[in-house]
Amino acid sequence: MEKFEKIYAAQINTGYENKYIQEFKARHPEIPVKFSFPQREINERHKGKIIKKVLPVFPGYIFLEFDVSQNIYDYLVFFKKGRGFSRFLNSNQNIRLLEGRDLQIILLLIRRENAVAEISKARFNEEDKIMITSGALMGLEGEIVKIDRRKGRAKVRLDLYGEDFSFDLSFETIKSAEQTV
Repeated sequence: MEKFEKIYAAQINTGYENKYIQEFKARHPEIPVKFSFPQREINERHKGKIIKKVLPVFPGYIFLEFDVSQNIYDYLVFFKKGRGFSRFLNSNQNIRLLEGRDLQIILLLIRRENAVAEISKARFNEEDKIMITSGALMGLEGEIVKIDRRKGRAKVRLDLYGEDFSFDLSFETIKSAEQTV
């Protein structure tokens, strides 16, 4: 069994991410790559009703995992020929692995049982600090830069390859036993 340990990010035309992955797999089943396109479940209000939607976490980006023994440059021409492909990050001439905290956060999003990041459960302590009890935000508390309690969203900020990426994940507030009395 292959062990995928090298993870890269690629920019794809927004809205074409899943199609790119499907077409690439169909055309090149021999290439040892695992694709990830993280998505999130989010609550949106529309005319007073809450509607659950599934949206990409990083619109226009997919993540590719290679075995540690593989060299991504051996397959670069195949990726570039795919319809909708833009570039690898940093660039096609300087493809960089995800590392450090960015890698840890991406792994939290792509190594989950459910392909879609579910709505988290959260509660707030006496100092109004958010505490995640379950869901996609679990482990990302330190990366939360803004909370919108009315919308039930937490903005998470990453610095991937020197570029600032922010995305919202939904949470539902649960009340502790002492709050319900």
